[in-house]
Amino acid sequence: MREAQDHRAPSRPLYITPSERDALQLLADGSIGSELSAILGLDAREAESLLADLLVAMGAATQAEAIAIARARGLLKREPIPIAHEDAPNALLPS
Repeated sequence: MREAQDHRAPSRPLYITPSERDALQLLADGSIGSELSAILGLDAREAESLLADLLVAMGAATQAEAIAIARARGLLKREPIPIAHEDAPNALLPS
């Protein structure tokens, strides 16, 4: 089993491409795979490959872990804005 990483202290420099950085920001903003591929102009297979490469580059096992690493290292441009989706509880929807 893999040990949890300490995201507060960078252990190695991160080298991610501009496309990977864009994908990371979109993930942090709450986009899902199909939205990500449409926004970046990629087909589904290209988007999956981009996300897999991003996880490897960041040393992350999951997209959530990649976002946590990015937040800890100041790689994200902004904090996410909550977006109410159709399946969100009514308490999250504007009144």
